[in-house]
This record gives sequence, C-alpha cells and structure tokens, in this order.
Amino acid sequence: MRLHELTNRPGAKHRVKRLGSGESSGHGKTSTRGGKGQTARSGGSLKIGFEGGQTRLIVRMPRRGFNNAAFTTDYQIVNVDALNGFDDNATVGPTELAASGLLQGRGVGIKILGEGELKKKLAVHAHKFSGSAKEKIEKAGGKCEVIALPVAPGARNPYGNKKAEKAAKAAAKAEAKPSATPAS
Repeated sequence: MRLHELTNRPGAKHRVKRLGSGESSGHGKTSTRGGKGQTARSGGSLKIGFEGGQTRLIVRMPRRGFNNAAFTTDYQIVNVDALNGFDDNATVGPTELAASGLLQGRGVGIKILGEGELKKKLAVHAHKFSGSAKEKIEKAGGKCEVIALPVAPGARNPYGNKKAEKAAKAAAKAEAKPSATPAS
C-alpha cells in the first residue's frame, strides 16, 4: 500500500449542510431553525433548563442526599513569613496571632502554610501545619505543636451534649467534695 492509495472510510466524508440556499435544497426558508422567535435569531440561545421565566424544574425539586458542607472544618490560614513579626524565641499560639491581627476570616482552627521564609526561632502552636511549614519552622530552630481543635459554636459535641454536661457536673461535684483521706 502506498500513500496515494489511502482513502477515507465510507461515510467519513459527507456533503456540508448548506443552509438558506433555496427551497429545493431541503434547508431553505427557515434554514432548519423552526419558526420565528428568539431561537430563530442569530445569537439567540437559552440556558439549558430555561422555562420561559417560570421557576425551573431543577429549582422546584427538593434537594436530597448527603452534603458534606455541614461537617467541614474551616481553617484560618497564616503563612510562615507572617511569623517573622514576632520576637525571637517567642511562643506563638492562637491568642498571639489574634492579637497581632494575622487572623482574618471565620475559621474555627488555624493552619500554618509554608509560603515565604522564616528567619526567627519560634515555638508555634496551631491546629494544623503543612509539610513545608513544619520543615521551615524546624529548620529555623523552632518547634511545631499541634493543639486540639475547639468545638465550633453551635456544633455537635462528639461525646453528645447531654453526656458532656453530665461529665462537667460530675467533675465540678468531685472538686467541691472534701477529700476523705484517713488520718493516721
């Protein structure tokens, strides 16, 4: 077989549909666009699901199924280079970050990311660290400590709210009770 003997498979090439070239072509008059109106005009197109202005079916249907949005944890992000504003050998935690104005947003926890360079030795307490941030803090001679994430206000307590209240009452009662150690 030679290059000049190659041909397309049957049906691979077909005549271009020529629109608006007279009634005898089969695509004359309205040129396959139907009657008048928005869809017959050039540039006239509608969104998928548009129902002429009435509420779309997809909006009218109830939303069902699992959605992870209620269970996500939002973190306030602080980059490593922002920590250079603290003194050398300082301990940096959520209260210090909030006091310095580095925390913005509505996240529950704090995550330290590794953008930039750290030039100071710091002990950093946060809820999460990226790998590069941890590496940079330890390279500068500092320490990374992961602290427990607080329960978000209004969120479900992992131990159940009733059990948590009961445990808190029992702990308070135990502290108030005088120790009954035998005197010898």
